[in-house]
Amino acid sequence: MRSFLRTQDRGLLRDVALVCLADGVIGLSFGAIAVAGGLPVWLPVVMSLVVFAGAAQFSAVGILLAGGGPVAAVAAALPLNTRVVPFSLAVADVLGKGRSGRFFGAHLITDETAAFALAQPDPARRKAAFWISGLGLFVTWNVCVLAGALAGKAVGDTGAFGLDAAYPAVLLALVLPTLREAGTRRAALLGAAVALAATPVLPPGLPVLLALAGLLTARRKP
Repeated sequence: MRSFLRTQDRGLLRDVALVCLADGVIGLSFGAIAVAGGLPVWLPVVMSLVVFAGAAQFSAVGILLAGGGPVAAVAAALPLNTRVVPFSLAVADVLGKGRSGRFFGAHLITDETAAFALAQPDPARRKAAFWISGLGLFVTWNVCVLAGALAGKAVGDTGAFGLDAAYPAVLLALVLPTLREAGTRRAALLGAAVALAATPVLPPGLPVLLALAGLLTARRKP
């Protein structure tokens, strides 16, 4: 780790710390919302350790708290994580050669860790940036989820503190940057319309899956 730190400047370490702080706040909200909604403390904690994907976790918990089943929760959350597939190809060189190292490194691939790695000018700095940001985010996220889950058990009503707004806010923040392209906007609008129309008549979770029909309007760029 010391050799890693020697290859980094203070600006990168500062940026990683700020991202960890932001993700920590979201982790607190996630843990508190899940437990205050009626889920056991262990569920968001284990989910964070095994899944380590904030948007997918929020989506799955949101469906469970709305009365949806585990299958609907997993099916709705899974497409959110397909975006890391191209990230995995782009940062494959920083994961190392050992099987265990590559397995754990693949678990740490997120939007943030891929961005930190790909912003570096050479392989050594890419590897260092990836592992520093990945380990920092993994520890911060899981510690804060545990703290939020314990707090949520005591708080009860997360809406009184505005924590219930974290779930839609996170998803909105993820979606907005992708709406700059016209085809993506068409797909999002159609998907939203389908989900809204299906919500009164279908069980929780299924309207979200039907919203994927919006992808039919997205045309591939030449």
